[in-house]
Amino acid sequence: MGISIAICEVDSDASLCKVNKTTYVKVYLPNIKGHEQYAEFDMIIAGPEAKKTMGAEWDAFVKRNRIDPEAEAIYVEKIKNEADRKKLEPFATRNYTGWVFVDKAPADVAREIISKSSPDDRLTGWDMVSFEEMGETCKKCGLSWDKGRGCIGDFGPEASKLPEIAAKNGLSIIANVVESSKTKKTFSTEDANELLREVKVLREKLPAEGKAMVHRYSGVLDRLEAMANIALKYRTKFYFV
Repeated sequence: MGISIAICEVDSDASLCKVNKTTYVKVYLPNIKGHEQYAEFDMIIAGPEAKKTMGAEWDAFVKRNRIDPEAEAIYVEKIKNEADRKKLEPFATRNYTGWVFVDKAPADVAREIISKSSPDDRLTGWDMVSFEEMGETCKKCGLSWDKGRGCIGDFGPEASKLPEIAAKNGLSIIANVVESSKTKKTFSTEDANELLREVKVLREKLPAEGKAMVHRYSGVLDRLEAMANIALKYRTKFYFV
């Protein structure tokens, strides 16, 4: 299992993703009753109803719209031909997905809806952003400590020898990286000063472990140092995951 190094980026107002990551867009509810006006839905028409409506045009309809003629339900949005879509729309009904857009609801109603949802069933603005947009945002963000790729980077496998070497030298943060990732421990901004000290000590001690160790772990130490410096600059906490 791999372990990553990360900062708590939303601690800082300078984080370009903070607003998106702290703003819920939609949540899933097992029962949307009372919140239909904010609920996501698909417009569907039963297959037999569509066939009846299209009549003699049915075979041509399924062909030009690439629709399964045996489909029990047809999604209106998947009907490619505009004339066909307009013909069937009056017979379509709403099929609610269970997702409710809280960003469209008044603040008090949004809070109520969110409270009814499970934390695992909530999507923020960041969840709705494409990978391309995420990458562009990270490139511009000052908290993106991993060479512009983001604010989370690779520590290495759980079997890494670096914690063992750190333990021999009394360096508790790095020595306990694996355990910290398992317990989801969060380190304070001030702990970043100690982490920088531990990195400095390991740079001095690694040569005694052999050239292979220097080659293997120099990059990890660079990433730990970069993260710690950003944590101090922007006053964020950090963790291993």
